[in-house]
Amino acid sequence: MDYQTITLEIADGLAVLTLNRPEKMNALTSQMRAEITHAMGEAGRNARAVVLTGAGDAFCTGQDLGDASSEGDLDLGRALRDEYNPMLRAIHNCPVPTISAVNGPAAGAGANLALSADVVIATESAYFLQAFARIGLIPDASGTWLLPRQMGLAKAMGAALFADRISARQADQWGMIWEAVPDELFEAHWRKRAEWLAKGPTEAFARIKKAIRGSFEHDLEEQLEIEAQLQTEAGRTRDFQEGVIAFLQKRPAEFEGR
Repeated sequence: MDYQTITLEIADGLAVLTLNRPEKMNALTSQMRAEITHAMGEAGRNARAVVLTGAGDAFCTGQDLGDASSEGDLDLGRALRDEYNPMLRAIHNCPVPTISAVNGPAAGAGANLALSADVVIATESAYFLQAFARIGLIPDASGTWLLPRQMGLAKAMGAALFADRISARQADQWGMIWEAVPDELFEAHWRKRAEWLAKGPTEAFARIKKAIRGSFEHDLEEQLEIEAQLQTEAGRTRDFQEGVIAFLQKRPAEFEGR
């Protein structure tokens, strides 16, 4: 696919997917959602870690209300089922670790796009905004699923009903994101984090994602058995062998991702 609204760079096992409509604060269009969905598939197949970030001063301000491709279409459910949901599934189901590097405002569907990654790192000047109630809508783009899990029921309800800005520092303190980083250190920091994941034990990371995300559906006994199954699989990988040898030799492990 010839990307017009995003860029995708893959090098040294790391894919960086950049929302590239800075003049529109990276607001989402129909074309952009299709390109993100396609690019996530490419990144998941060809990289060992994926970063999602924005060009310019914003991460993503949600739906572009002036998108000509959706003009006059009042079936919002159709847009969610046909365009948003495939995009979000592509991120959620990505087989390698994903990071949202939130470089600026993340509002509406853009906030939930950011929160859909495995790890969210934000610059301290960024903020998150569940803007939906301001225009008579409910949080979508998986917001009603993500928010209670990431910030608790009370905070999630307040964020949705009041549609207040949540600063990156607040989001960090509430456990909504992994960390907020000073602006001047932001890019170097997220790249260091992403490069660590891209050089890490990829098979173990895939099983970590599966175990943690699935834990909400299981009781303790079920989860203990799942851990045993996944650990058996991880123990058969080359990366586990390398990790043990490196530990015994007192050197950094050189994981191959298999």
